Amino acid sequence: MRAPVISSWFGRGQVAAPPDIESAALRSDRFRLEREGEWRRLEDILARMERGGLKRIADDDLVALPTLYRTAASSLSVARETSLDAATLSYLEALVQRAWFQVYGPRQGFVRWLRGFIFGGWSRAVRALWLDICVALFVMVAGTIVGWLLVARDEAWYYRLYPAGGDDPRVPGASREQLLETLGHDEGAFGLAGFAAQLFSNNSGVCILAFALGFAFGIPSLMLLVHNLALLGALLWLFNGQGLVVELAAWLSVHGTTELFGILLSGAAGLHIGRAMAFPGRLPVLEAAAAAGRRSAVVMVGVVIMMIVAALLEAFPRQLVEDTASRFVIGGTMLVFWLSYFILYRPAPQDAG
Repeated sequence: MRAPVISSWFGRGQVAAPPDIESAALRSDRFRLEREGEWRRLEDILARMERGGLKRIADDDLVALPTLYRTAASSLSVARETSLDAATLSYLEALVQRAWFQVYGPRQGFVRWLRGFIFGGWSRAVRALWLDICVALFVMVAGTIVGWLLVARDEAWYYRLYPAGGDDPRVPGASREQLLETLGHDEGAFGLAGFAAQLFSNNSGVCILAFALGFAFGIPSLMLLVHNLALLGALLWLFNGQGLVVELAAWLSVHGTTELFGILLSGAAGLHIGRAMAFPGRLPVLEAAAAAGRRSAVVMVGVVIMMIVAALLEAFPRQLVEDTASRFVIGGTMLVFWLSYFILYRPAPQDAG
């Protein structure tokens, strides 16, 4: 057989290709011709799926898709081992990558994911952290009590716990009228949208920090919970001294039942990761931490939603509603809603296929 003619890099003449190059070209052509029909069929099925999903695919093609994918993957493996031409190799790599995504890739878009997350996924993830939530709740209650007892013993602790500004009247020695004035409002709804954005940023920062510190066996997360709730205990002590603890509780309940719940879940999520690292069980430490991280990440996505709700409640109803009973109604309603969603709402898991 006459060797193919190729252009010389060093002149205008033409020289015959060496026998080994000719042999490799023939092997590549033969390899492609024997399998090209299946590749083309797979490519056609993938193109229709990418344009219109499963609706454009016949049942026979859908059944054949996994087999065609495995055949293409096997062809790619052979092409790499035998050093076939670069064009064939590139074509097969792109084809196998597209086929893998259709066979094993995600089957749901964002809207479907969000629906599954809200209608069951989030609540299931929270219930999976029940032990960590119990520990975090105990730590938060203990932190509130510690904060109260510290400032009751020594008022200097109040200034260490509560970062009061120079013009903040919420300090030891403040009169009843001064403290009561801080529970009202004097600017109406003006500027409350910006206030809500600021509150969301602050609250989210605390939650993310409580979650992120979980890698150190959860201890920093628990310490952060103690610190934040000790501040609450100090405030309760201050207002209780003027007989305003009920008014303060109502004022806090509007947003606090959502905000504190979110902080509780953030601390529990961080603790869950730390506990998995400290006590991985039968799994390697990294695998146990990764599994715990996936569960905790689902919880944290929901915490962001809770912080948005808390910021809106803190900026609008808490500032615009001054009646103590009405504030308790709003806060109590939110608490019942969250408890019902996380504990009582248990839909069956949806098919993700």
